[in-house]
Amino acid sequence: MSRSLFTDDHDGFGRPPKRTRPRTKDRPDYGSLPLGTVLTIDRGRYRCMVGDTTVTAAKARALGRKSVIVGDLVRLDGDVTGGAGTLARIAQVEERHTVLRRTADDDDPYERPIVANADQLVIVVALATPEPRMGMIDRILVAGYDAGLAPVLCLTKSDLAPADELSEAYGPLGIPSFVLAPGDDLGDLVAALAGHTSVFIGHSGVGKSTLVNRLIPGADRATGEVNDSTGKGRHTSTSAIALPLPDRSGWVIDTPGVRSFGLKHVDPGHVVAAFADLAAVATGCPRGCTHGAGEPECALDAAVTAGELPAARVESFRRMELGRTTW
Repeated sequence: MSRSLFTDDHDGFGRPPKRTRPRTKDRPDYGSLPLGTVLTIDRGRYRCMVGDTTVTAAKARALGRKSVIVGDLVRLDGDVTGGAGTLARIAQVEERHTVLRRTADDDDPYERPIVANADQLVIVVALATPEPRMGMIDRILVAGYDAGLAPVLCLTKSDLAPADELSEAYGPLGIPSFVLAPGDDLGDLVAALAGHTSVFIGHSGVGKSTLVNRLIPGADRATGEVNDSTGKGRHTSTSAIALPLPDRSGWVIDTPGVRSFGLKHVDPGHVVAAFADLAAVATGCPRGCTHGAGEPECALDAAVTAGELPAARVESFRRMELGRTTW
């Protein structure tokens, strides 16, 4: 029968008629497929590590708009031999243990996942050229605590400026820090990375990729110079990549330099929960307390007065929290 102007196109998408075969509710089980880790992504191709083999894969259409990011554990179908010209298929993304996210700015409602399944966040900061920005460090810390990552501070270019101010600012928070100059021995930093999946993040030009190249000989991460006029680094790394440390003692995920770090996605409760001593005291705060300086009846102030908490630790926490509470 011919269609007329009065035919409703939506009528063809109603419930199926009786006695038709119902669509199955069963879903494919991919649990027996090989498990791989996404190392890097380039133009729709996902390089994955399956055992000791590097496999190139495409994303299954069934995953739709669901994002696959570096660090994801994925189930791979198809050819996983890693031979030239072979292509596997990412059939399933396993549940993520952690996800480091950011938004473009504080008004952007869209989260941008950066890395999955890391457990340590290494914030790389240059002590000079470019000048350190404590506000950016604070914001990255807040995002890291929200994601459940343990932070580490790596201060580079100590031959150009002292680290006293930053060490004093973040020491009370109990954040491990490493102060490095070109050519310094990296043994202590390597020991801190062993057994962890560590995501390196920081401004362009702070020496992040240079540091990765020293930690992992043969990594060949592109490096760049700082612009003399603007004092800002030039983007050299264009995509995140996961690299194994020598002897597979841990993993390093190098990320492109960032110039902004929005916190629209952050759950405030996750941040204070990262500090066991502060969280225990904060249970005595009135409802809606932001734990900021001058907050009426904040239990943190009472604990400082009573000598139960160091004043410097509370002040450092509040300075870091300021980056979150002002959006």
